[in-house]
Amino acid sequence: MKLLVNGKELNVKEDITLEELLSHMDIPLRPVGLAVAVNEEVVPKSKYGVFRLKEGDKVEIVNIVGGG
Repeated sequence: MKLLVNGKELNVKEDITLEELLSHMDIPLRPVGLAVAVNEEVVPKSKYGVFRLKEGDKVEIVNIVGGG
């Protein structure tokens, strides 16, 4: 199925969870510094493993990197 991830089209398997998408994209789960919104709604980290994506979903992944 096709998703729009950070503005780019991405083909993934059907019935994928948000956690599986992040793993597929080699994005590690972190307690802080990572936020994901699907169709402009922020998804709580506690839901990543059960939140199922659908054809055409718009996913925005934000990694916050600290530095000084």
